[in-house]
Amino acid sequence: MSSLRMLLRSLAVVGLSAALLAPAQVARAEPTPAELTKQIEKSSTELERIVESYNKLNEDIKANKATAATLEARIGPLQEQAERSRAEVGVLAATAYKTGGMRTAAALLDPGGQATLPERLGTLDQLTRQRQRTLSSFTADQQRLIDQKTRLDATLAREAAQAKQLKSAKTRIEADLAGLYEMRRRAYGRATEAPGNAASAGKPPAVSGDAGKAVRYAYGAVGKPYGYAQDGPGSYDCSGLTLAAWRVAGKSLPHSAARQWNATTRITRSELRPGDLVFYSGLGHVALYVGNGQIIDAPSAGRNVSKRGMNIMSIAGYGRV
Repeated sequence: MSSLRMLLRSLAVVGLSAALLAPAQVARAEPTPAELTKQIEKSSTELERIVESYNKLNEDIKANKATAATLEARIGPLQEQAERSRAEVGVLAATAYKTGGMRTAAALLDPGGQATLPERLGTLDQLTRQRQRTLSSFTADQQRLIDQKTRLDATLAREAAQAKQLKSAKTRIEADLAGLYEMRRRAYGRATEAPGNAASAGKPPAVSGDAGKAVRYAYGAVGKPYGYAQDGPGSYDCSGLTLAAWRVAGKSLPHSAARQWNATTRITRSELRPGDLVFYSGLGHVALYVGNGQIIDAPSAGRNVSKRGMNIMSIAGYGRV
């Protein structure tokens, strides 16, 4: 019996030792809705900055394409002018070869000639200056052509590099969007907000002129979904909405919060009036001011265009179109 007790005691000790030596299994609780919401807000802010960088890159490519087109248009006439200069220099070279510089000078200076010495010297000086001008013009035309081609090549190379960056940024955005939508599903039961109603924003304020057109457009966009790199009419990102609102007023804004900052006039908070733009920290977000401390903006992926208080995050400044 004592042997049985000893065996049971030994098994108990072995079992306890095994339990102590086994790797600890840490229970990982699912994040709470509040924790998921915090993660969603952080991811949304970061993604919005990436989207605005993407938009700026798109605008840079458009500008470079326009520059390249201008340079290409200039190069054609420059090539023609350079060819004409080259032909003139060729004629000078052929004439000099056939007549010989010394013989020309001798003929001009021949005492037996009909022209007086001052006349002969003046003619020689004139021919020399004409040749020099022709040669100088040829050299200048060639240099202008080379400079323009160099600028064009640099622009095209920059454009190609930016196109690769754009493709890479698009891939990253789409991967980040997938993660964000999944977090929203877990937190709220769906990846995106249900379609909203423009009437929920209330009646637009009575604002005259171009600013009034922009404000009324923004009110009409409330409830429409966020769409990265989109400027309506079905969906918008933040700078796409402000661009579209002012487009109906006949004003052109670039599709980039940072570029819109540069394209607008700086004003103070006390000078704000409906239609002005509100820019946020890092120029990663922009909204349209509609009065009474309220903005209309395209908040972030998964959310709809909404009207809300302007103090949604740290404000970088204000701009007037």
